[in-house]
Amino acid sequence: MKRLLLFATVAAVCFALLFSVVSFAQDCADVRRDVLRLHVVAASDSQVDQHLKLLVRDAVLERGAEIFDGTVTADEAESIIAPKTDELVKAAQEVLRANGCDCAVNVTVGEEYFATRCYEEFTMPAGVYTAVRVNIGPAQGENWWCVMFPPLCLPSAFADADAFFDGDEMRVISASPKYEPRFKIVEVIESVRSRLNSRN
Repeated sequence: MKRLLLFATVAAVCFALLFSVVSFAQDCADVRRDVLRLHVVAASDSQVDQHLKLLVRDAVLERGAEIFDGTVTADEAESIIAPKTDELVKAAQEVLRANGCDCAVNVTVGEEYFATRCYEEFTMPAGVYTAVRVNIGPAQGENWWCVMFPPLCLPSAFADADAFFDGDEMRVISASPKYEPRFKIVEVIESVRSRLNSRN
């Protein structure tokens, strides 16, 4: 009887943990579905290239102010932004040339895998997101990223995040990976899924 009770208790705990992880993973998937990210990758990790990366970031955001106005959702991103990538490339190249750099720039809109990332007051769970990616030259340096929709690039904007995310999603992005081990579980699952998809 004691063994049966112990087995039932262990099974109940395992089931509860599994349900918790599955529920959290679904909330993370909902966050990824609702988010559009901007990803700028420097040519290298040199101090000069890292500085140029920030200049390109500013130029892309300025030239694309009407595009990145906080209303273009992830679902709309490809149809709205993709036709305007040449304009964003031109803005990036202008600032590079003005600073003595002849690197090529490539801007694409598509799906991209991101590891769990923390930014000021919020956390983006690991997984595949719709992203506007700006590659500078060989794009082998440290990257800069932010959330274009909802418009969370500025820390102060997080106060309005609940206007875009529901309660479960807010609990995800407000949590810290330091205290929420389910972030790591989701990251492992999504990383494996991303690698498998890339092979197909």
